[in-house]
Amino acid sequence: MENNKLLRMDNVGIVVESLEDAISFFEEIGLKLEGRATIEGEWAGRVTGLGNQCVEIAMMATPDGHSRIELSRFITPSPISDHRSAPVNALGYLRVMFAVEGIDDLVSRLITKHGAQLVGEVAQYQNSYRLCYIRGNDGLLIGLAEQLARQ
Repeated sequence: MENNKLLRMDNVGIVVESLEDAISFFEEIGLKLEGRATIEGEWAGRVTGLGNQCVEIAMMATPDGHSRIELSRFITPSPISDHRSAPVNALGYLRVMFAVEGIDDLVSRLITKHGAQLVGEVAQYQNSYRLCYIRGNDGLLIGLAEQLARQ
């Protein structure tokens, strides 16, 4: 590990159908929109391996500014597969977990305002956490955890 030059993790990327809906959903959780852009051309395709591409992106940041989600809506080429209905134990499946306060209120707002669905239930782990998985409006699997007891 002495030669490791890792500085930080910059972001997690999520491909979505509707950028507007995804931005609104993540804003409800508490992330802030940092910016939007359209990335296109052959140079971008050299990075992704997709050739000439056009993608709209939105960068969302957590309130502490340490974590980000890059939301992407591909215009060209179109997405070729959909893993949103895969169970949480599917290989390569992506889930993002957020530490929150007021989990019951947040879950209720996400369901009411954004059509989210609770995957199982809000469950308590010992006297430490209340946790749940929720599927967002675009089918994205999101974890929410509220710490009960400070360790």
